[in-house]
Amino acid sequence: MDLAEALHLWEPDPGWLNTASYGLPPAPAADALHQAVDQWRHGRTAWKTWDASTDRARDAFARLVGADPADIAIGSAVSQLLSVAAASLPPGSRVLTPDIEFTSNLFPWRVAAHVDTAPPDRLADAIGPNTDVVAFSIVQSATGQIAPVDDIVTAARDHGALVVADASQACGWYPVDATRFDILVCAAYKWLMCPRGTAFAYLAPHIRPRLRPYAAGWYAGADRAASFYGLPMRLADDARAFDLSPAWFCYVGAAPSLELLGRIGVEQIHRHNVALADRLLAGLGLPPQGSAIVAVEVPDAEKRLGAAGITAASRGGRTRLSFHLYTTETDVDRAVEALT
Repeated sequence: MDLAEALHLWEPDPGWLNTASYGLPPAPAADALHQAVDQWRHGRTAWKTWDASTDRARDAFARLVGADPADIAIGSAVSQLLSVAAASLPPGSRVLTPDIEFTSNLFPWRVAAHVDTAPPDRLADAIGPNTDVVAFSIVQSATGQIAPVDDIVTAARDHGALVVADASQACGWYPVDATRFDILVCAAYKWLMCPRGTAFAYLAPHIRPRLRPYAAGWYAGADRAASFYGLPMRLADDARAFDLSPAWFCYVGAAPSLELLGRIGVEQIHRHNVALADRLLAGLGLPPQGSAIVAVEVPDAEKRLGAAGITAASRGGRTRLSFHLYTTETDVDRAVEALT
């Protein structure tokens, strides 16, 4: 699907440059959610109608990241999905993360293990023989910096360390191959434009035997319909063993959005988003960065942007602007004018 053909499916108010906080749903996602709420209000359907969206969303996410759906677990938040991996670490494990890592990919590790940190651009150099896990974001939330994935993965493999990637600020605009990592997690309410409460984890087949499904319930059963009551425990033999029972309406809204992204294609969205971000940087006299997230240090930036009808975010002492497929050149030019 051509991007220009799809843009009528969004209805953003002008000036939304804050997708790194949350993405705006396309019409098919919003409509499906409204329909589900109406069905719920009147008792017009069985819950299995809504639950069917969960595996649709799983399949669509798997296609976006080049993985087998059998290797994808579903949950509600990155920290919840990672806590299972962190709690499964042997005693005395050491985890390495960037020093500005978003805490959803930091606190679970710190609860369970010793954590070392390093600057994001020196993370690969900090991996050593005592590193058991390296956990990092493919795109940093505060700055938009794209991680040197090749260097990190190579150094981790050389030292036998597990590689855990948070793709929450990447999936949906930046090409991601989940199979390069042992674990990849993604909160889907940002660039994937799903309702908050949807999250995914790629769990490589070789890593799953090392993990314990601490959140296992009926939804993780090999046969869900036969897993409501009693022992013995009978979990799925793939990544579904790590599923959290889904918040139905979140996944009702997720499936259409993820399927639409698959039809548009991440490569097309990547070109569009980066061109807009680089347009802003050029307007500010700054070099291109190749990221859909831009962090600037301009006095009173948020106040000036707000006065111009531009919605951005403040992160780490900087003003963060983020550009997605529904962003227009007019949005960008208004931001440039406000900041200059």
